[in-house]
Amino acid sequence: MSLVSNLVRTYRAPGTVIDGLDRQGLREPQVLFFALLSCGLIFVAQWPGLSRAAALDPAVTLEQRMGGALFGVMFMLPLLLYALAGLIQLVLRVAVAPIAGLRVRLALFWSLLSVTPLMLLHGGLGGFLGAHPAVNLFGFVVAASFLYILGAGLGTIVRRTRSEGSGQ
Repeated sequence: MSLVSNLVRTYRAPGTVIDGLDRQGLREPQVLFFALLSCGLIFVAQWPGLSRAAALDPAVTLEQRMGGALFGVMFMLPLLLYALAGLIQLVLRVAVAPIAGLRVRLALFWSLLSVTPLMLLHGGLGGFLGAHPAVNLFGFVVAASFLYILGAGLGTIVRRTRSEGSGQ
């Protein structure tokens, strides 16, 4: 299926979509693409807020703000995502079962990519409304959606790994 149709389906059945992606036999380059595409969209989502902040406080220009955001999101965030995936894999290994690192990264990166449309909307709201309670509330919705999709994806991957290990 296409990327966009999988993104839409993820909100209805996140575990099924992540399991389907896992069954396709994705390798590291495809999973890394999900992470980098997510980072690129998160960077774009920050533009309205950065523009608003630069207009309200011209001491730091928009270009300086965007340069800092570019470094943070496109260079540092992928490293943090890989570290987080390693931590999740370690916790799953200790608490549940040994899970392949690629599968954990797939669930994490796909979950992040799935909520980027919401992040784009959140960034637009932040740019237009500023520090408004509705923007903060929507930020919690984005975070809850990410955790829901990640939890469902990891749960599916754990169940599949267990069934593969038992020979079924």
